[in-house]
Amino acid sequence: MYTLKKSLGQHFLKDREVCEKIVAALNQHDFQRLLEVGPGGGAITGMLLEIPSVEFKAIEIDREKIAYLESAFPSIKGKLMENDILESPVPFNEPFTIIGNFPYNISTQIVFKVLDWRELVETMIGMFQKEVAMRICASPGTKDYGILSVLTQAYFKTEYLFDVDPESFNPPPKVTSGVIKLRNIGNPYGIENNKKFLMLVKAAFGQRRKQLRNPLKPYFEKEILMGEIFSKRAEQLSVQDFVDLVKKLK
Repeated sequence: MYTLKKSLGQHFLKDREVCEKIVAALNQHDFQRLLEVGPGGGAITGMLLEIPSVEFKAIEIDREKIAYLESAFPSIKGKLMENDILESPVPFNEPFTIIGNFPYNISTQIVFKVLDWRELVETMIGMFQKEVAMRICASPGTKDYGILSVLTQAYFKTEYLFDVDPESFNPPPKVTSGVIKLRNIGNPYGIENNKKFLMLVKAAFGQRRKQLRNPLKPYFEKEILMGEIFSKRAEQLSVQDFVDLVKKLK
């Protein structure tokens, strides 16, 4: 057996039906390499190991869980990496898919990790706190739309799949969870400098209730700031709008 560690934000899935829905969503797409992030108690790990002709790896930070997984699933030996996903080097040199029930305390950082690996990540099926899942998938003009929405949707098609009730976990979290899918779309907006894009999006949402000409004043010439788009708020801009603004930076 194993213990649950609050320090690692561990809430392990126990609902077989939910596990099957997650794996079914994964199997809608072809893939050759699969990374499970934080297998924990192995609720979906056994199902993943049974997928034929797939190179499987898993990252787990908790040594106790690694010992448990190797005991429960002997075929996982040699496929488990003891590491922090946020510190981990890219696990494959070729395109791969990611699946995971992500700890809520680092879920946003995991999204940024996926974005760092975007040239190799084909698909991600992930469970997040519902609030975070909705932010990733939000459309312009909605209250959930923000930095995470823009940065993710610049490179991935986002889709909210389904809710997961707290009772599906041990121990039950205090919030509802949401499973989402990200599908790599390449670089359709032709972003040439991701650092500038990131900087501009963060600056724009830094004062999200104000017209853009306030937070973005340091970055543009006066005459450009007179443009109509700068009378809008950040949440009203599409990904394409932000990309167009980057081209006008000082």
